[in-house]
Amino acid sequence: MEEPRRNLLRWLLGGGLSASLISFLYPAFKFMNPPDIPEASVNEVSAGKVQDLKPNTGKIVKFGSLPVLLVRTTETEWSAFSAVCTHLNCTVQYKESSHQIWCACHNGLYNLNGQVVSGPPPHPLEAYSVHIRGDEVVVSRRA
Repeated sequence: MEEPRRNLLRWLLGGGLSASLISFLYPAFKFMNPPDIPEASVNEVSAGKVQDLKPNTGKIVKFGSLPVLLVRTTETEWSAFSAVCTHLNCTVQYKESSHQIWCACHNGLYNLNGQVVSGPPPHPLEAYSVHIRGDEVVVSRRA
């Protein structure tokens, strides 16, 4: 009678330990692998008013869930690029002093055509189109 009790006890303890481990690991696994949530497709966004951005300045604009860098180079010239560095996905910014796009993470530099000038970025930045509609600046995907 002693042996069946020990087997039952081992089975209960093993099952309880297994259930405890699963109850700890399952939420951690679900947290590290969130469900895919489809994002609404965005093809263009309003970036503000023309007068809000002075020549030789830039600003980050939200394009769906991604940042876009809008640069006003002169009174009439505008550029827009993905603000995500192609090296390690850091956010880039416009440096007025050098007229270049700069990634602070590893000192990557891009010119105002989105091409890599120096540093570790392996690819140019994705370019976007900029349109002026009345006094509103609109950034859209290139066709």
